[in-house]
Amino acid sequence: MLKTLRKALSSSAGRAALEFLLVLALGMAFNADGAFFKLGTHRDTLRQASVYGILACGMTMVVITGGIDLSVGSILGVSAVSFSILTMHMDWPWPAAVLACVLLGAALGGVSGGLVARAKLQPFIATLAMQYFARGLAKYITGGKKISTYVTAKSGEVVIKELPSIFKDIDSRILWGNLSIVSVIFFVCIAVAWVFLARHKWGRELYSVGGNEEAARLSGVPVRMTKFLAYAFAGIMCAVAGIAQAAQETQGDPEAGKDYEVIAIAMVVIGGTSLSGGRGSMGLTLLGILTIGYLQKILSINAVPEAWRLMVTGVIVVLAVLTQRRRAK
Repeated sequence: MLKTLRKALSSSAGRAALEFLLVLALGMAFNADGAFFKLGTHRDTLRQASVYGILACGMTMVVITGGIDLSVGSILGVSAVSFSILTMHMDWPWPAAVLACVLLGAALGGVSGGLVARAKLQPFIATLAMQYFARGLAKYITGGKKISTYVTAKSGEVVIKELPSIFKDIDSRILWGNLSIVSVIFFVCIAVAWVFLARHKWGRELYSVGGNEEAARLSGVPVRMTKFLAYAFAGIMCAVAGIAQAAQETQGDPEAGKDYEVIAIAMVVIGGTSLSGGRGSMGLTLLGILTIGYLQKILSINAVPEAWRLMVTGVIVVLAVLTQRRRAK
């Protein structure tokens, strides 16, 4: 039995499952006077982890190629304010606004992908530059202010407009109030990402590029296009997350998504996707999302300060990477 357990823990899936179970055990031990055992706690955990989880779907694709994307939080921010401006101030129909934001996210992600694939910039440098550019763009188009239903008319009078119905719909719940629409959107995103990664030719190309880029090139894999599409897909996921974030906050905040890339990377790494590329899956990322989501919730219900939560997340990322390196050796 010990041998079987040791073999299970030597795999990424085994370790990710153990980490998740350990976090659940931690929640049972430090249950905040029974708060952890209430249905509402688990419902809220999933809802709060959903936006991060959507980002992690795109991040998984990028990391599997051996890259990293530091711009996801900033692209989320510019998508959130763009969606708010289009629907609240310009009265666009929500399908057109969603399409415009998705195209914007894909374009910004595609620029990062082009810098990595064509210009041969290191992913860290390319996406760091995009992080600053997208955040600056969000502040430029908003004047540094939050976009809300308070609209200044040409006469200078401030008019309070009705909140678009799409905001209410996205922030609503189904199944007798036990499942938020944001969580449904998250599950759709992870399902789409899983299909691409596990059932599509592009998914196999992502793995081959991350495993050995030169061998993939010699085998006929379009390495540049594969990388470009990975970052563009991540940009699309950022746009979806930005729309969900705007709906939850009922406004577009140019600071939305700040430091979200840290949480998204933590979820991917905790799930067992290798930062060196070539290994990982959406199932593992889902485990990582739930692990970090529950850990944050447990720390929150036990009134642990945010500063400590951030430090704990940083320590966990380091430990997860060290574990991966040890296994690689």
